[in-house]
Amino acid sequence: MAEGFSMGFDGSPVPPRTAVRSGAAGRGRPFARRRRNRHGRGLRGDVMPPGLPGSRTRAERFEDLVAESAERIEVLWGQPIAAMLFTVELLPSTRSLDTAEGAGTPIPLGRSLGATPHRPARVVIYRRVVEQLAGPEVMLPELVHLAVVEQVAELLARTPEEIDPDYRPWDEDR
Repeated sequence: MAEGFSMGFDGSPVPPRTAVRSGAAGRGRPFARRRRNRHGRGLRGDVMPPGLPGSRTRAERFEDLVAESAERIEVLWGQPIAAMLFTVELLPSTRSLDTAEGAGTPIPLGRSLGATPHRPARVVIYRRVVEQLAGPEVMLPELVHLAVVEQVAELLARTPEEIDPDYRPWDEDR
């Protein structure tokens, strides 16, 4: 107990106890070298081995969908797509959200940035917006591909149907 608060049964102060821990005076093994934790269960490994699908986070799976879509378009178009950088952001900036709200347009699924002398052309897909719009997991890969195709079409100044012949505009009734 803390000094000043320890009282014996007869009201007299109890002298503080001095305890020596096994690692306090340089004895014992350091914490990192212990083989078992204090409850005797031992060290734990990964819950899910890295090779299994459950080990990937939602963000990593979304990035994989964007990469697959980019590869699919690259097969059709080659070098112009290979030179682009495809990235994922969580949400659009508050400025673009305010602009969309003021104009009465839907929230953008992504944006495209043209190339400059210092950086390549960039396609950005907004993960939370696309996930929210997709609903069930089955629709997510299709919607990610549609968003990527639309952004690439904007960068190349073409129609989405030219970029991907299988392109069908998103229908919320499906």
